[in-house]
Amino acid sequence: MKQWLVYGAAAVGFAVYGAATNVDRDNAGTIVGEGTVAAFKLQVGDCFDDPNTLSDEVTNLKGMPCSMPHDNETFAVFDLTIESYPADDLIADIAHEACLERFESFVGRDYDSSSLDILSLFPSASGWLENDREIICAVYDVDANKLVGTAKGTAL
Repeated sequence: MKQWLVYGAAAVGFAVYGAATNVDRDNAGTIVGEGTVAAFKLQVGDCFDDPNTLSDEVTNLKGMPCSMPHDNETFAVFDLTIESYPADDLIADIAHEACLERFESFVGRDYDSSSLDILSLFPSASGWLENDREIICAVYDVDANKLVGTAKGTAL
């Protein structure tokens, strides 16, 4: 089952909201030049590589145009509306399920038959105390192959 990959990736939490991005974006907000993007500045359609850290908390990622080989593509960004921070395992499940609900409408294929998997990025307990409620959903190739181009509507 693909979920074992999700839980490894889902351990990535966020604690810092602020950091500016230095990726180049066009007037529409699309990344047109690679560079660092703050985790909380990711937008739907942003492509990025996995973090180069073993830490559970990530603040910056390497962003690039989706035309370049990349590990992940953001397909949903939203805030959780629950009142209190659940246990770490539970927030991982909540984030994954919320991303799963949004998967098919972006990819154009149901999750179970897709060659893509879900990376769920969610707030850490300390980030939650600082009003961080944001969930970021990204797709990646289940075989860890680099993606090239957008996954939107590809039915991969």
